[in-house]
Amino acid sequence: MMKGFLIGAAHSGAGKTTVSIGVMAALMKRGLRVQPFKVGPDFIDPGLHSLVSGSKSYNLDIWMAGGDHVRGLFANKCVHTDVAVVEGVMGLYDGGVSSSAAVSEVLGLPVILLVDARSMAESAGAVVKGFRDYQQGLRLAGVIFNRVSSQRHRELIIRGMESVEGVEIIGFLPSEEAIAIPQRHLGLYTADETPLKKSEIERLAAFIEANLDLGKLLTLTDYKVPETERKNVEVKKSLDAMRIAIARDRAFSFYYEDFLETLRAQGAELVFFSPLSDRVLPEGIAILCLGGGYPELYAERLSENSPMREAVRQWCLCGGRTYAECGGFMYLTEGIRDFEDNFYPMAGVFPTRASMRKKRMRLGYREILLSEDSIVGKKGVRVRGHEFHYSDIDPMPENIERVYRVAHPPGLECGGYRYLNTVGSYVHLYLGGRGFYSG
Repeated sequence: MMKGFLIGAAHSGAGKTTVSIGVMAALMKRGLRVQPFKVGPDFIDPGLHSLVSGSKSYNLDIWMAGGDHVRGLFANKCVHTDVAVVEGVMGLYDGGVSSSAAVSEVLGLPVILLVDARSMAESAGAVVKGFRDYQQGLRLAGVIFNRVSSQRHRELIIRGMESVEGVEIIGFLPSEEAIAIPQRHLGLYTADETPLKKSEIERLAAFIEANLDLGKLLTLTDYKVPETERKNVEVKKSLDAMRIAIARDRAFSFYYEDFLETLRAQGAELVFFSPLSDRVLPEGIAILCLGGGYPELYAERLSENSPMREAVRQWCLCGGRTYAECGGFMYLTEGIRDFEDNFYPMAGVFPTRASMRKKRMRLGYREILLSEDSIVGKKGVRVRGHEFHYSDIDPMPENIERVYRVAHPPGLECGGYRYLNTVGSYVHLYLGGRGFYSG
């Protein structure tokens, strides 16, 4: 029988990503096939999962994709695996319908709770008991205590856990700054930037092996995927034989693997290229796709690559079908003003400029309503996604067409702009199982 579990936490910043990839690395060291997943709309953590495990990591988000899609995706990706490791998001119960607890319930997965114990002792038992009892039906199988400072600290935590029945202690992790993953304004460094070297991954695996009882973890997490959930997702071959150019490098790397696989299922051939280093677009393409990422950190290099900027500009001005979101949308503006107020010219398709701000401008789930047919879908269709960025744009001229608006939450400005056949927006849309519209 395969094993499967979700690593949740009492709150954000408890160390979920480090512990999750450490557990993946340690299990792989034992010769097990690990299939990683991430709860929520995050792009960065799945990339780190893949860097460590060698397997594509998939997002499980009930609000964006729906419970049926999440169950089917999880079941299909677990067919040839020994252990499914799901990294949670924020605190275990944070996020409503898309919380880690909700995903564990939808999938029937046992939960391993990660508790940051640096500012508590016996009270750790009360925290675990509260999380165990907060939601009826939650299968809280075990707990990992992180940032444990000493043997005495460990003994006090054990004392606090004596009255907590049914939850096994998997282990205690001492504070270890050497295994921390570097961060910045949008979160951790991306896998494309290789924040973890092979030696660091090996050290992380050894750290987990030395401090957690992985045998107990596997004993507690038997999991059987319901056969009824395993199904082939039928997608219309609407992009048959089309070549789609996907921008992918250190500046642009935010893509859901489910979306890329859907494009292939639609019959498309995906061709990856780098706006940072390539001088021309791939030949024979039918669609250009510019995903999100960190263009603000590479603005100077992107700007200096004038042949690529001009190639993208001419593609769009000649009516080439283009989809851009967040960082990709910023690349299509007249330019980016960075955190130090330096301005760097970009492709200049949309007559506006993007400027980085010291504070976060947008964060949250979005549902957009299409007011016109576009590459995203037919008029009247609703598509869900999320928004997270530290930049904003100058007012977009009124002559630029608005093709979709934010229907949820109410009160936000336009969601998507179109110039000729180029659609751009700050919203990261979840197009897994949907793909591009070819009508």
